[in-house]
Amino acid sequence: MPEAAATAPTPSGPVGSGGSRWWWRAASLGVAAGLLSGLFGVGGGLIMVPLLVAWLALDQRRASATSLLAIVPIATSSAIGYAVNGNVDLAAGVLLLVGGVLGGQFGTRLLPRTPIPALQMGFGVLSLAAAARMVIGGESAIISGLGGVWEGLLLVLVGVAAGMLAGLLGVGGGIVMVPGLVLLTGDDASVARGTSLLVVIVTALTATVTNLRNGLVEVRIALVAGLVGAPAGLAGAALGQWLPDRVALLLFAGLLVLSGVQMITRSRRGAAAVAKGAAATRP
Repeated sequence: MPEAAATAPTPSGPVGSGGSRWWWRAASLGVAAGLLSGLFGVGGGLIMVPLLVAWLALDQRRASATSLLAIVPIATSSAIGYAVNGNVDLAAGVLLLVGGVLGGQFGTRLLPRTPIPALQMGFGVLSLAAAARMVIGGESAIISGLGGVWEGLLLVLVGVAAGMLAGLLGVGGGIVMVPGLVLLTGDDASVARGTSLLVVIVTALTATVTNLRNGLVEVRIALVAGLVGAPAGLAGAALGQWLPDRVALLLFAGLLVLSGVQMITRSRRGAAAVAKGAAATRP
């Protein structure tokens, strides 16, 4: 990654023709991520990672790591907006958190050597399947009737999956936890979002520690995006709790479709680039 790091624009290296452009670009994507976070109970990395690549020319791994640090203040602000109205399931949150921390650490350790296109394809397909299930199945609880141990184990596994995606793709994991809570436990949409955000905070924070040790985080860009995006997270949380549950679920299903298509497209482009590079090195 030396070549990418050398060309990646940072606060000490001007973006485009103006050295201050990095600041307002980081602030703009922070506001967009904050609104998304509060409205849907996700960290906001879904929109931050591609914008960090497109607007600030960070490579995929550096964008993912930078996004995770920015997610911490954004998710904290959004979670407060849900918690003050009692929309947090602490028991489910603890189980998700156990899995999320383990998965996040595992994901960040795999980040430097993981074939990202294959992971993106799997995540894209999973997102489309979850969207279809949420639209067709509504809020049925799949694990109702199972023993408490099995219910807890499934929630831990959901947390592991969310944590791994956070570490590998720079998303907060809410894109997995919200449908997981709705479909597995039957929590209403607001409680699922609030609980997801609570877990996202810790998952993103623990994964960021590893990314900082690996030198993958553009700290000043992340802090600007995160701190500017935090108030937008509160606004998004207020809007998300105002919406009727069914409307919120349909909107989240739309977000899953958008995420799935985006990931599949990025996977195919990444795989094509790898194949092209391999062909170019053949004698």
